[in-house]
Amino acid sequence: MPSSNHNPIILPQVSGPIGVFDSGYGGLTILRELRALMPQYDYLYLGDNARAPYGTRSFDIVYRYTLQAVTTLFERGCHLVILACNTASAKALRTIQQNDLPQLDPTRRVLGVIRPTAEVVGNITKSRHVGILATTGTILSRSYDLEIQKLYPDIAVTGQDCPMWVPLVENFEFDSPGADYFVELRINQLLKRDPDIDTIILACTHYPLLLPKIRHYSPADVTIISQGVYVAQSLNAYLANHADMAQRITKNGTLRCLTTENPNKFCATANRFLGHEVKAENIVLS
Repeated sequence: MPSSNHNPIILPQVSGPIGVFDSGYGGLTILRELRALMPQYDYLYLGDNARAPYGTRSFDIVYRYTLQAVTTLFERGCHLVILACNTASAKALRTIQQNDLPQLDPTRRVLGVIRPTAEVVGNITKSRHVGILATTGTILSRSYDLEIQKLYPDIAVTGQDCPMWVPLVENFEFDSPGADYFVELRINQLLKRDPDIDTIILACTHYPLLLPKIRHYSPADVTIISQGVYVAQSLNAYLANHADMAQRITKNGTLRCLTTENPNKFCATANRFLGHEVKAENIVLS
C-alpha cells in the first residue's frame, strides 16, 4: 500500500500527552484502562466519529483516515499514539510505522492493540483453540490469525464477524433484550465452526459493553479476553523499558478529547463509556 505524500510538517518537540485514537467511541474502553493503570499521564483522545465506522471501509481509506488522525495528534504534541481501534491497527498500523514515521519523525511511536492481545493468549488457552469476535474488516484482514500464529504456531484461530454489535453499542442498545439475539447468534456461529475453542478474544473495543451478554451466551469454561487491561499493561511495560519516551510525556493527570462529530453528542456518549463527564472540542481531519 503506498504511503501518502506529505507536505513538510514541523512537529513540536516539547513534551506532550499520550495520544489515543479510535474511529468512534470504542477506544474509550481502552482509554479507561490506560488511565486506571497510569493516571499520572496526560491523555489526548481523538475520535473520528463523523466518519465512523471504519470496520467496513477499504484498507486504503482506513490507512488515509488513520494517518490524518496520527498526524493531528503529533501536531498537538503527542510523541506516542495508541491506535485504540482494531480496524486501524489491522489495516493501517504497519504502513504508518514503516512508511510514514521515518518521514514525519522517526523518534515518535504509533502502537496498536492487536499485538498486546495476541501476546497474552498463549498463556490463557489450554485447548490451543482460540476464537476471534470482531468487525468484518478486522476478520477479513486476518491480522489476529497472523499475529497469534507468528507467536504461537500451535494455536488454531477461528474468526467470526459481528456486524451488528457496534451499532448496538453506539445506539445504547447493548443492554437491551434486542441485543441478546445478535450476541447469541454470533457466539453460536463461532463455536459451531470450532467446538474446541476455550478462549475468545473480543477484538473490537466496543465489545466490552456487551460483556455481560457475551458471558451469558458463552460456555462457562470459555475464557473471554477483553483487550483494555492487556493493552494498558503492555503500554505500562513499554514505558518502563523506554525511559526516553516516558520523559517526553507530560504528567498532570489530565484528559482532553477531540471529535470530528458534534462535541455535545460526543460528550453524551463518552460519559456512558467512561463513567464521568468530559468536555470535547470539534476538529476537522484532512
